[in-house]
Amino acid sequence: MHRSILVPLDGSTFGEYALPIARSLALRSGAAVHLVHVHMPAIAGYVDGRVVYNEKLEAQNKERERVYLEEIAKRLTVRANLSVTLALLDEPSSVPDILHNYMKAMDIDLGVMTTHGRGTLTRFWLGSVTDELMRRTEKPLLLIRPPKGAEVAPDFTREQVFQHILIPLDGSPLAEQVLGPAVTLGKLMQADYTLLRVLEPVIPITPPTDYSAEIDRQWSDQWLMEARTYLDGVAERLRSRSLRVQIKVMVHPHPATAILEEAEKQGIDLIAIETHGYGGLTRLLVGSVADKVLRGASMPVLLHHPHEESS
Repeated sequence: MHRSILVPLDGSTFGEYALPIARSLALRSGAAVHLVHVHMPAIAGYVDGRVVYNEKLEAQNKERERVYLEEIAKRLTVRANLSVTLALLDEPSSVPDILHNYMKAMDIDLGVMTTHGRGTLTRFWLGSVTDELMRRTEKPLLLIRPPKGAEVAPDFTREQVFQHILIPLDGSPLAEQVLGPAVTLGKLMQADYTLLRVLEPVIPITPPTDYSAEIDRQWSDQWLMEARTYLDGVAERLRSRSLRVQIKVMVHPHPATAILEEAEKQGIDLIAIETHGYGGLTRLLVGSVADKVLRGASMPVLLHHPHEESS
């Protein structure tokens, strides 16, 4: 059960699109919502190698940011009994350090944020800062893609529900760690679950013969059977908790593309993925695979970093 939810805001309507989902989750779980803005200092220049700040502008900016957070809190609590904490953070460190430190200090259970922003945190949503925060925190991060026309502020009171959650697994205990956060979200909304295993096809090194083709077919059938057996075992553990679970095994050369295609085909509301594992998902947050999942998904993506990694 969630006790606390972090929502970083940058002052843009893009960033605010995380709030309807955070609000829905908080109302269903009773969690406190932490609205956080990272203040960026107004630097006037440098004297003898030291940073000089524009104190008047600093005061004005902080007051504007404080008022902004208060206004967001008022909109968030309309017709809702929500516990909301406001935090204007101003520390001499990087954005991921600031957010990670806050999450640890306040014992945050879940971070909810958008994949686009337009302010001091613009590069936070995608790229190096997101990756860095994910590497450091053991808490799940729920990333929301704002819709087209997101220049208009969202309706915070609109209920957001995850009815069907897609959980890709690669057969490793590490990848299965995402099941906990995914089920925690899903149980709040009585969601269905699909467990997905993507197998990459084996390309023969030598030209195929009738004999080698038959061996490859037998091997592929065995591989598919083992994948289904594995998913069935995981599914049964979840079904024993009265959860509605189905499984799907796919053969595809590009795991991220397969995940996105299956999500669109099934009308998935949320993709939940561990950020490290074995096999096809090992490099999920590195390079083109991350771009395809995070940039290509039209639905929210729940990312979780495993607690321990074997070498």
